[in-house]
Amino acid sequence: MAAALSRALKLPGKKGSELGEYDPLTQADSEDESEEDDLVLNYPRNGLGRDGCLGSGPSKLRGGRSGRLVGAEDEAQEDEEEEEEEYDDDEWRERLPSKSRPDREEMKGMQYWSHRDPGRDRSGEDRGGAGTLGGAGTGVHSTEAEEKRMRMKTAIRSAFFLVPLVCAALLVLLCAFLIPCRKGDLGKRPTWERALGDAGGVTPPALALWDVDGDSVADVFLGVTEWTNDTHPMQGNKIYRAVALSAVTGQTLWTKEMRECVMYIQCGLQYSSQPGPVVLLIGKSIIMAVNGTTGNQLWSALLKNIESQAVLLPDLQGDSVPDLLVATLPADEALDLSLTLISGLSGATLGHPVPFNVTGQGKLIGPLLHETQQGAYYILFGLGNVEAISLRDIYMKATGKMPLTQALSRRDPEWEALKKTNSSSFIHIYRGSEQVEFLLPLVAGFGNSHNSLDPVSNLNSSRSDWALVSGKLSSKLSGKLSSKLSVLRQNDIKKEWTFNSDPIHSQPAPGYFNSDGVLDLFITHATNGTMTALVVDGANGRLLWSAEFVCPRLVLETSAISTSTGQSAFLFWASDPIKALKNGTKTTVSPGVATAEPLIRKLFLLHPAYPTILLELTSTTDTAVTSAVSYQERQKDASYITVSSRPTPDSEPGARIVKSMSLRAAITTGQTIRLEESSKPGQPGETQRLRDQQVLQGVDLQTPVMKCCLLRKSRTAGRD
Repeated sequence: MAAALSRALKLPGKKGSELGEYDPLTQADSEDESEEDDLVLNYPRNGLGRDGCLGSGPSKLRGGRSGRLVGAEDEAQEDEEEEEEEYDDDEWRERLPSKSRPDREEMKGMQYWSHRDPGRDRSGEDRGGAGTLGGAGTGVHSTEAEEKRMRMKTAIRSAFFLVPLVCAALLVLLCAFLIPCRKGDLGKRPTWERALGDAGGVTPPALALWDVDGDSVADVFLGVTEWTNDTHPMQGNKIYRAVALSAVTGQTLWTKEMRECVMYIQCGLQYSSQPGPVVLLIGKSIIMAVNGTTGNQLWSALLKNIESQAVLLPDLQGDSVPDLLVATLPADEALDLSLTLISGLSGATLGHPVPFNVTGQGKLIGPLLHETQQGAYYILFGLGNVEAISLRDIYMKATGKMPLTQALSRRDPEWEALKKTNSSSFIHIYRGSEQVEFLLPLVAGFGNSHNSLDPVSNLNSSRSDWALVSGKLSSKLSGKLSSKLSVLRQNDIKKEWTFNSDPIHSQPAPGYFNSDGVLDLFITHATNGTMTALVVDGANGRLLWSAEFVCPRLVLETSAISTSTGQSAFLFWASDPIKALKNGTKTTVSPGVATAEPLIRKLFLLHPAYPTILLELTSTTDTAVTSAVSYQERQKDASYITVSSRPTPDSEPGARIVKSMSLRAAITTGQTIRLEESSKPGQPGETQRLRDQQVLQGVDLQTPVMKCCLLRKSRTAGRD
């Protein structure tokens, strides 16, 4: 019935689940379904519909089931074939009674197409093209190949992305775990000390700081003297050396034996052909340049009676290397001083020494380089006074030639007008009844780097005003000395102000104590076993802060360190502070007690925000003879380097001790000391001290990037 209806409607039979399959059993079992359901069976599946023209041929009316044209001959042939198929299907159904319906459908489809293949092939050949089944097979295989190609492209793209990513991750992990990182050692920053050589009394040895091993921490350079039993014809029973120590561990980086005592060590000179920094070792008659990393000698210059450290000058020869100037004693004893120019590249003397008669007596001042506002260069020096002479004149007298550059040939008209006569070469900076003791540029932190030849720091110091300390006898009968602290303006060479004080024996330390943006000066003086520390306002010369201490019997420069508030923290040595009691009396230490007991010297930190509180960082019985401060921006810390003489039993020479201390660690373990009692009625002193401790915890001490939290411990009994 189903077959007859299909022939009457000219419609193909119902398709099976496979591509283009015709299922007579399904058509027979679905007699009860509506005509619309039979029409739905012709909906194309898997892209092989009625109009899915996979076979070749001009006709548009190919059946999706048979793929042939509709014509009279085809219809007759189709009727015969379908009658044969019905007979074969009945016979095949009887032969497979035990199969389930789905299996029977699959078997019927296979049987059907096996009967249909010969006719299909013939019809295809008759039409001269491929049949519908052949076209369908070709499309299926081409689709599968296209899918394989797409999957392959996707896999290749993923591989090109993932392989470099994995390689980069492996490289990062390799660098992170296999390359040694030295920051771990730097973060610990333990305090270390080394005994090097023998103490030579209280004369400070040569000391300099500079990073030469690439760990971003300034290493320590020191002049060392050792006694030996061997006899050397040139130096008797002493050995002189220059030693470089690692700032992190204190280990020796290199040593350089010298034929005479090292008076000065200066670092920071750079060569374009030299990868590492250059270190200058200056003795009494020799200047030697060595590689700062290895200690190998680069050049040496033999001079006579060197009296000063080297001054960094602009390039005088056009070799792109700064040149040097030193002060020496002239061969003619009638003259006072000579200035010698030295090539910074080869160490050769430029011309000959230029002698001067400065008509003065006293301490050697300078020499210092100064650049005026007009860009002219002058050298400041003197003996008990301060004179200035143009660098142009020095070069012309030494070499007999004009300077190569226009900048060196320049003179400042305002400075030249200060000459007493036109024939004089000197410009009088300071000449008076008081002898000049110290002359230093007003630059924050000047002296902390200890004789650096860094062009940047020298440029800053050569364009500033000066602080001048002079002294004289205040009374000829009593023999008492007094000092004057003044500020000289560099534009007109006049005093800004003058502060009278007791004798000042150490160089003032410039720093910011108040918030007016003008550098203030920290000074100390000692009389009658009492040391007084003072801070003088740099703007007007008024006293900002003062405190009295038991005299530590040592002369050591104060160090100033910048803080996060823009002010400076001051590090200075003293003994116990002398407290001001309510009745106005002072407690001092008697000379007998001071002689019997060892004198304890203490390192104090003063922060301007808390002027009545000091922080005791460390204490020792050693005699510190020199010190320096180095900044570590990466580690956010600073190191305080001291060189001390440690007493030894019997008559053996004392040992020279080099000690490095992390300020961050020292601040954490330091003790607070009150200079005054300010407890109000009803408020105990202990409570006030604890409140001060909480306040100090908020103070930030930092170098240009350093930041250290001040964690305090309260001092135990005896401080109320």
